[in-house]
Amino acid sequence: MTELEAAVQEIAAEMAARPDRGEVASYISELAGVDPGAFGIVVIDADGNAVAGGDADTPFSIQSVSKVFTLTLALGMVGDLLWRRVGREPSGNPFNSIVQLERERGVPRNPFINAGAIAVTDVILSGHQPREALGEILRFLQFLAQDDTIYVDRAVAESEKRTGFRNIALANYMKSFGVIANPVDFTLGVYFHHCAIAMTCRQLAMAGRYLAHSGRIPSTGSSVVSPERARRINALMLTCGHYDGSGEFAYRVGLPGKSGVGGGILAVAPGRASIAVWSPGLDANGNSHLGRIALEKLARRMGWSIFGTEPASS
Repeated sequence: MTELEAAVQEIAAEMAARPDRGEVASYISELAGVDPGAFGIVVIDADGNAVAGGDADTPFSIQSVSKVFTLTLALGMVGDLLWRRVGREPSGNPFNSIVQLERERGVPRNPFINAGAIAVTDVILSGHQPREALGEILRFLQFLAQDDTIYVDRAVAESEKRTGFRNIALANYMKSFGVIANPVDFTLGVYFHHCAIAMTCRQLAMAGRYLAHSGRIPSTGSSVVSPERARRINALMLTCGHYDGSGEFAYRVGLPGKSGVGGGILAVAPGRASIAVWSPGLDANGNSHLGRIALEKLARRMGWSIFGTEPASS
């Protein structure tokens, strides 16, 4: 057994046994019934070897993890013009804050808070019908993961639509400043549905490989983005990927990562591995409680923090 295999198995066993599991996202009814005892992890190294533990092949709602992939698509469509409609700074506020949006005249602070992701979705929608835009996002994920079984969980999407009052308010507020170009209902429809995409840890880790390897998929050699763009997406994941818990995640884990309220986290060890973890219980900031702990243990054990290694006792 390799060091990585031993680390993953030990972490999966420890996480399965821990009593402190956080709280599931009960404000989305379809997520409220998810088993808080679930935990999965998959690490795919530079040679394409996948090391899995726990519920690695159980599909879950990726929620805001999808924002990494919509950002990639939008940058491919309009390049740096995207930054006229959304910023690149950490928010320091909850992911659905409207106070900050009002203060900054309708321009979202970054593409990973809800307002920013809605603006990014609007860019992808431009020139398409909503069904076409959603299909493009889904096909992109299927291509990255090399798996056409990835799907949109329609029940989750409808659940989000029924309770998405604050997202509706954010979108309408941005529309008043011209940040949203398309009909609000169309943009939100695509947004709710791409957040409702269901994936397993294995599929998610596969999909994130290009960010770990300078924009390329190692197994095929396909270039998804330039090395420079991959670095910049990773930088945004590090500084903004966990909402107002991003600083704590960078401090403890030291890897670019993006969380979702479904309990998933995609993390990137540049040049080394793509990592996906899933544990549905969330902390106070809406990030997977055990997912963050598992990634901290993995990064420390493997010496993967981008800030350098540290003694295990520190």
